[in-house]
Amino acid sequence: MKALYAQQNSPGEEMTFVFQERESLPPSRAHDVKVQVRACALSRVDTQLLAEIKLKKELVPVGREISGVVLEVGSKVTFFQPDDEVVGILPLDSEESGVCEVVLVHEHYLAHKPQKLCWAEAAGTLRDGLRAYTALHYLAPVSPGSSVLVLDGASPFGSIAIQLAQHRGAKVISTAHSLEDKQYLERLRPAGGVRQPLVARVIDVSHGKIDVAESCLEETGGLGVDIVLDAGVRLYSAEDEPASRCQLLPHKHDIITLLGVGGRWITTERNLQLDPPDSHSLFLKGATVSFLNEEVWNLSNVQQGKYLAILEDIMDKLSNGIFRPQLDEPIPLYEAKVSMEIVQKNQARKRQVIQF
Repeated sequence: MKALYAQQNSPGEEMTFVFQERESLPPSRAHDVKVQVRACALSRVDTQLLAEIKLKKELVPVGREISGVVLEVGSKVTFFQPDDEVVGILPLDSEESGVCEVVLVHEHYLAHKPQKLCWAEAAGTLRDGLRAYTALHYLAPVSPGSSVLVLDGASPFGSIAIQLAQHRGAKVISTAHSLEDKQYLERLRPAGGVRQPLVARVIDVSHGKIDVAESCLEETGGLGVDIVLDAGVRLYSAEDEPASRCQLLPHKHDIITLLGVGGRWITTERNLQLDPPDSHSLFLKGATVSFLNEEVWNLSNVQQGKYLAILEDIMDKLSNGIFRPQLDEPIPLYEAKVSMEIVQKNQARKRQVIQF
């Protein structure tokens, strides 16, 4: 059996991806489930996070979001039995690569997959669904009538976040990074043939001439947005940032400006720096900043029940047509290395899924 791994010889070097031949699986434990993988979604290997939590190793398993069929179960497994269809995200410390025909997974990382769902859709929606739930259910619960700004809404994560927010009754505003993204967002409709668009306003930032803060304040009658979900922000002045980043990402001051009273800013910017004037503006609005790191669910088992409930709910919304993921055509195993290189460089605009 072949399995895909990432290799980084020295810090700062570009990551390479290699197939390793596996003769057999490690001995299974009482709570392990042996899964025949049918599809595996590709996501970036976060080398910085792995180094920070002391999980950096020479060969890092690639591909963690899987869907497949249960082959065997350990003696103490209670939730699954052979021939069950399952989905799951392999934990950060897993020795298993999801880009492999058969893997061993602890039962607490798996959830049931509805039979009518195709393998690629199930695997391809897991991570983005988990991120959207973490942001809009736990960090900043969305309620009917609230306004939500989703930056880069045409990305795989952005589109699922938009669909979840609109399903919860929110008014959604989004930014588009290209004309193609703008057209995609304007065409988005809720499930059930409703004509009303999912996104109330699409702000095209591809030319760098549109003021995001001004557009959001105009859309909300000057009240500001209740929830902001960013895709990264500019921390410095235009001269100190790369040109591409300047054009597409709003400045942190813009985000603070467009937040309403009691607003919640959910950021993916791990190195966010807030100066005293920024903090003072947030204080005056009674606003909060939360950091979106979906890996916390698997780094601590304290809330394992909630985590599994999220996975089950993602599958439910996917089977009911509420979630419609941004997926590329399924990729055969022999193209996995090339696809993973594209994903690692952040060049994929749709979710890449390997199908077995």
